[in-house]
Amino acid sequence: MSWRRLVSMGLSYAALLLLAFLFVSPILLMLTGSMKADARVLVEAGSFRAFLPLDVDLQNYRDVFARVDFGRYLFNSLYITGMVVLAGLVVNSLAGYAFARLAWRGRRVLFGLVLAILILPLEAIAVPLFYQVTLFGWRDTYLVQIVPFIANAFSIYLFYTFFLGLPRELEEAARLDGAGVLRTFIAIIVPNSKPVFATVAILSFLSQWGVFLWPLMVTSGEAVRPLPLAIATFYTLPPLQWGDIFAFGVMMVLPILLVFLFFQRWFIRGVVATGIKG
Repeated sequence: MSWRRLVSMGLSYAALLLLAFLFVSPILLMLTGSMKADARVLVEAGSFRAFLPLDVDLQNYRDVFARVDFGRYLFNSLYITGMVVLAGLVVNSLAGYAFARLAWRGRRVLFGLVLAILILPLEAIAVPLFYQVTLFGWRDTYLVQIVPFIANAFSIYLFYTFFLGLPRELEEAARLDGAGVLRTFIAIIVPNSKPVFATVAILSFLSQWGVFLWPLMVTSGEAVRPLPLAIATFYTLPPLQWGDIFAFGVMMVLPILLVFLFFQRWFIRGVVATGIKG
C-alpha cells in the first residue's frame, strides 16, 4: 500500500472520527454533566473538561426523583408509546397488506390519499384535531395521546413496499391449503416480515417518544403527562440545577438507546429491504 493511500485513509478516518464526536458530544456532555455537582457543570462549560466524568456522583439522579414524580412520567411515556407502537403495527401492517396484495375497488385512489397525507405535518391539523377530541371528552386522558397516532401513513408505506417484495408463491401455497386472507397474513406474511416490523416499531417509538406539541395542547395535569412535557416543566422549577436537568435528560434518552440496540439487527435488515434512503 502506497504512502499516499495510507495518508488518504488516515485523513478519511480522522474526518469520520471528528464527525462521530460531533454527533455524540451532546449526549456525552449530558451524561458527564449529570454525574457532576451543579457548580462544576457551569464552571467547566465550554472547556474539554466538561466531557470528562471526574468525581462521579449520582446525587443529581436522586434529586430528580425527590423533586418530581419521575416514575409516573416514565410510566406515562412507556405506556403511551408502547400502545401506539403495538396498535400501529397491527393497523398499519394490515393496511399495507391490503394495499399490496388484495384487489379491491378504489385501492389505488385510497393509497394515493395515504401518500398525500405524508406531506401533512401534525401542526397543520392540530387545531381541528384538538377541537374533535374535545368534543369526544378525551382531553387529559391516555386516549387522546394514543388514538390519533395509531394509523400512520409512513408506516403503511413501509409495510406496503416490503410486502410487494415477498414471493407470491408463499400465499398461493397457503390458499391451496385452505387458509383465508387473515390466516395467511398471520401464519405466512408476519413470520417472514420481521425486519419491516422491527423498522416500523423503532421509527414509531422514536417519533412518538419525543412528541411535545400535542401533549402540551391536550393535557393539563401531571397524571398523564409524558416525559417531553415533563422535562420542559422541570426546567422551569426553581432552583435551576443543570446537573438535575442533565440527569433527567439521560433517563429520558436511555429507553430510546435500549430499544434501538435491542432491535438494531432487524432495523438494519428492514432499512435494506424497504429501501429507506438516509
